[in-house]
Amino acid sequence: MKKITHAVIPVAGFGTRMLPLSKSVPKELLPLGNRPAIHYVVEEAVAAGIKHIVLVGHAQKSAIENYFDINAELDNQLRHKGKDELADSLNWLPEDVTVSMIRQGKALGLGHAVLAARPIIGEHDFAVLLPDVVLDPFTTDMSADNLAFMLDAFSTDGHSQILVDQVADEDVHKYGIAQLNEEFGKLNDIGDKTDANASFKVAGFVEKPNLAAAPSNLAVVGRYVFSNKIFDYLSNTKASVGGEIQLTDAIDSLISEYGVHVTTMRGDSYDAGDMRSYMQAFIYFAEQQLADDE
Repeated sequence: MKKITHAVIPVAGFGTRMLPLSKSVPKELLPLGNRPAIHYVVEEAVAAGIKHIVLVGHAQKSAIENYFDINAELDNQLRHKGKDELADSLNWLPEDVTVSMIRQGKALGLGHAVLAARPIIGEHDFAVLLPDVVLDPFTTDMSADNLAFMLDAFSTDGHSQILVDQVADEDVHKYGIAQLNEEFGKLNDIGDKTDANASFKVAGFVEKPNLAAAPSNLAVVGRYVFSNKIFDYLSNTKASVGGEIQLTDAIDSLISEYGVHVTTMRGDSYDAGDMRSYMQAFIYFAEQQLADDE
């Protein structure tokens, strides 16, 4: 199978969990250390081999697209002042990487946002990266770990991949939780969090269960690699909770017909869409970058 080179990043949300910071600045552009949060997400995709990134947004999110474009006036001014290194750092995307933006139109949920990218993605298989989730770039190799591993796994066996990570019992109710196949028996068969990615079949997902009803403690992290067939399921998925088209409903259909694998995550992730977690992440990223400058 061909290696996946397309990715979708949904950026249409208003970021209400990040108010008042996100009132006039898109939450995806809020800084983690010295770069906007979405910078790391796109950097991760590019390192994994993605060549075409589709941002799914709305009219008030044009600043995100502008961030990845070349500001010719600023570029010329910096170079005129002899600040070529700074100018180069602002135009960091490789020449063979394209960033496009398409509008979602209506706020009908994550599934609808992914489906909105179909006119650009076309018949390609693709990855989905949720911009609220930033994976730690300081302790992992983005060219080999996590998303990169998932892309390689998909190219090997053709199964869609969903990244998961073990969470504490008290946090299980916050996430979509993986239901494992019987062959894995009890959760203990998986073992503790390791320094290596692993991929295996999943039976389904339970959305935000209480601990007693949770089938495991493996939570969906926010990275997906999908067969193009997911578009057909999304287009036939009826709106459910909150009047939204749920991505998880389409994933259930994909599992029942073709099978889906989960990939255990290497390293740590940060929720840059939650105020408390965002502030903790900002401190961590800033500390890492300050240490590098010393």
